[in-house]
Amino acid sequence: MKKSFENMVAGVDEAGRGALAGPVVAGVVFFSSNVSIKGIADSKTLTPAKRSFLFSQIIKRGKIGIGIINEKAIDEINILQASLRAMEQAFLDLNRKKKIGHLFVDGPIKPNVSCPCTGIIKGDKKNFHIAAASIVAKVIRDRIMLIYSRLFPGYGFKEHKGYPTKNHLKALDKYGPCFIHRYSYKPVKQRMKCSQR
Repeated sequence: MKKSFENMVAGVDEAGRGALAGPVVAGVVFFSSNVSIKGIADSKTLTPAKRSFLFSQIIKRGKIGIGIINEKAIDEINILQASLRAMEQAFLDLNRKKKIGHLFVDGPIKPNVSCPCTGIIKGDKKNFHIAAASIVAKVIRDRIMLIYSRLFPGYGFKEHKGYPTKNHLKALDKYGPCFIHRYSYKPVKQRMKCSQR
């Protein structure tokens, strides 16, 4: 039986809200109803190798959309609005390839998109589509941060991906913020005297 448009569901999640540097990235994933991929789970519970493997399976067997909002926009509009904007971009990216009838969202706050949304608290642990989206968002963002680790050596972006680890804070103390840091975030704002931006 042909699937109705209303049953064309996808999930969306983001990565990078708590980081001090780099973009926030959203992923949206659609699967046909007969697709099952073993091991799909909240990206935070997976090793980098497992995430990379599952990412390759997701893009082979599903359709994805990506949204990226950079650190300058995050400083201008705040991280919540930037996360929603990234989700909206990701939805538009996917919707051009596959018309979506319903979107499952990680958390209670819903992006402004052209289809009904259902927010699910801890959705990356409960919903297959959202969990897959969390993997897509995390893998894409981590790859961006690996590029930044080469452009801005000394900060350790390869290891911590911009999150506020002890080593990251030590690097901020030593060098001050670099071009991709989020200047509106308190730990960065406190170290702006050495800014290269």
